[in-house]
Amino acid sequence: MSGERQVDAVVVGAGLAGLVATYELTQAGKKVVVVDQENRKNLGGQAFWSLGGLFLVDSPEQRRLGIKDSPELAMQDWLGSAGFDREDEDFWPRQWASAYVDFAATEKRDYLHALGLRFTPVVGWAERGGGFADGHGNSVPRFHLTWGTGPEVVRVFLEPVLEAEKKGLVEFRFRHRVDELLLEGDTAEGVSGALLEETDAERGVASSRTEVGQFELRAPAVIVTSGGIGHNHDMVRENWPTERLGPAPKHMIAGVPAYVDGRMLRISEAAGANLVNRDRMWHYTEGIHNWDPIWPDHAIRIIPGPSSLWLDADGNRLPAPNFPGFDTNTTMKAILDTGYDYSWFVLTGDIIAKEFALSGSEQNPDLTGKSLATAAKARLAKGAPGPVKAFMDHGVDFVVRDTLPELVAGMNEIGRGGHIDLQSLERTLSARDTQVENGYAKDAQIMAMHNARNYLGDKVVRVAKPHRMLDPEHGPLIAVRLNILTRKTLGGLETNLDAQVMRPDGSGFAGLYAAGEVAGFGGGGVHGYNALEGTFLGGCIFSGRAAGRAVARL
Repeated sequence: MSGERQVDAVVVGAGLAGLVATYELTQAGKKVVVVDQENRKNLGGQAFWSLGGLFLVDSPEQRRLGIKDSPELAMQDWLGSAGFDREDEDFWPRQWASAYVDFAATEKRDYLHALGLRFTPVVGWAERGGGFADGHGNSVPRFHLTWGTGPEVVRVFLEPVLEAEKKGLVEFRFRHRVDELLLEGDTAEGVSGALLEETDAERGVASSRTEVGQFELRAPAVIVTSGGIGHNHDMVRENWPTERLGPAPKHMIAGVPAYVDGRMLRISEAAGANLVNRDRMWHYTEGIHNWDPIWPDHAIRIIPGPSSLWLDADGNRLPAPNFPGFDTNTTMKAILDTGYDYSWFVLTGDIIAKEFALSGSEQNPDLTGKSLATAAKARLAKGAPGPVKAFMDHGVDFVVRDTLPELVAGMNEIGRGGHIDLQSLERTLSARDTQVENGYAKDAQIMAMHNARNYLGDKVVRVAKPHRMLDPEHGPLIAVRLNILTRKTLGGLETNLDAQVMRPDGSGFAGLYAAGEVAGFGGGGVHGYNALEGTFLGGCIFSGRAAGRAVARL
């Protein structure tokens, strides 16, 4: 194939955005070569490991639960969260934001439903915000959980792509690592790089980087869908916004596999692409070390309900709105400003049983396996779900004790520099406990818990009934050391609404397109400074669709 244009496009990256772009191209009868540095077992990339949440607006699932949503409210939430404030770098992200919210309110559900995707009946309320109507956060629940989680999101695009492969429209080139974009004048016309030695490593496992040859591929269009920088901690620290989020953490754990290395960002920039908003990123404060890791420094994120008490490394309660599940970046800064890179949840057995969910398809086997009976049994049973119980038993970040003195002793054993004072924590818990005797309170977190339970979905399956933490009837007492978990790049390659990459002078880069995380999920940063959750998979789908359809029209 070297030196000849035998295909219509080269797609760099076989994750979700790459599969969506390839799907759209093959639907138009185009021929595609997909290159990826990993093996076939990794088709679908990070999306396979995801919980499968998707942001939809005014959906049937919302309406059945009495949730009143609208495109106008969603756009208000998006702009209040994004905080776009850069005249040039935010030009295309603004356009993408408007287009994406419109997509989420109109075509998105039907587009996915036609492919066979279905959702669970309870809509989640993620990233609840900072406390102001026009500020950050979701005003209403919008997190639609895929029935089958991340693997199902991947499946509905992968299966037709594999059918196209059988028909000769798609060729996968695995273990092909792109090192350079090939140019003819100012036009991208292909890629070149290294052939990596073959491997039968399982999905997500770090693979060899031993080179065994070189390759070159040419096509009229190149679509870059290679992902972000989440496992490249040097690159994360290099771009870390210290003034906005506090000092970069010394201890970070990786919420994405080792192949999420950010290489194509620099390779594309070196070829003349405009890389914008590189200081914007989305990492989580509720990371725990995986007791059964797949990739190096494998992290799992706790997706918490609103009831756990959030403390800094010295046991001080974090100020509002730094409650579990409310405002990720504000909480990040509050934690890092203490001088430590970890914090604590303190909670009870009743809270962990109802409120702890673990992000990831492998941590939710009932939903991933699409077993209604298993899901109902797991979600409605007493006690912590099996995957959560496994972390309680084996996780290095968990302290489970019957009494508060024992809990504090265990916290101080695993703390990384901070110190928890028993008397101080007892006062904090006792004061908090005075606020749960009535259906009203002055404590902002208790008010937030009552507000959450006004939503039927939260009351039934997500938020524990308020109770006194020091009441042994609700025990045991649990503390969880929370670490910084790296996850998403919010900036990236600037693209117009056709997903064509832009040059620094504002002109389009002929022949070069980008989608997914490498493009900041659209435009070079469709989320601005803050994500509303459920928008990463959706951003891959929307931008991958735009890229595939644009190249198909060439």
